Amino acid sequence: MGKKFSNLLLEFARLHRFLMRFFREMVTPPFEFKEFIRQCYEIGWRSFPLISLTGFIVGFVFTKQSRPSLEEFGASSWLPAMISIAIVRALAPLVTALIASGKVGSQIGAELSSMNVTEQIDAMEVSGTNPHKFLIATRILATTTMIPILTFYVAGIGLFGGYLSIISKDQLSMLSFFTQVFDKIGFVDVFAMVIRSVVFGFTIGFISTYVGYYSSKGTEGVGKAANSAVVASMFAVFIEELLIVQVLSLFS
Repeated sequence: MGKKFSNLLLEFARLHRFLMRFFREMVTPPFEFKEFIRQCYEIGWRSFPLISLTGFIVGFVFTKQSRPSLEEFGASSWLPAMISIAIVRALAPLVTALIASGKVGSQIGAELSSMNVTEQIDAMEVSGTNPHKFLIATRILATTTMIPILTFYVAGIGLFGGYLSIISKDQLSMLSFFTQVFDKIGFVDVFAMVIRSVVFGFTIGFISTYVGYYSSKGTEGVGKAANSAVVASMFAVFIEELLIVQVLSLFS
């Protein structure tokens, strides 16, 4: 038990050192803008097809499943308002984060782990390149930047999916639908979505880079790093969602 506790403390110390070095490298020139833009492209644009399909299905299915419950109370006209609050407040950031954890998290974890196995990170240090600035800071900043952008996109495509689900049974113009949607969305809802997506994006980037950077040597380490990045990121996202909901409920 004593050895396990010591190892846990050492892990927390390494996490803290890794986090502090990221903040230091983030604000210290020179800045790797080209690598940051490349990572934004990899994380954002290459995730668009999967994110689009997932967001549309979530909006369409959620609306379809919610309709019977509202029809029992004769409140089917509330459907646009209900799905707008549900998608903007919770579903859009959570779905985006989970998809990114699986796609982006595994990609970053496997990439850094393979670089660690082939000693490319050591070669960067020998050649005078700062691996923390080039590999770590750029990826964490890219996920923190792109996950909120993708979240707004998922919210829009999810609402569009909800609209198509509604008009499959009701006659409702798109103008009327989005008027009801935006009437029910306030500043607090958008603020909650932004906060969630920024926190989730930072968490996914931080955990994925940490796991990949400190992965074990050998080919087995690459698979373990990719798996650990996905599992740990998803677990952290759910814990953060629970905490954020509790904090935001104090202000609502």
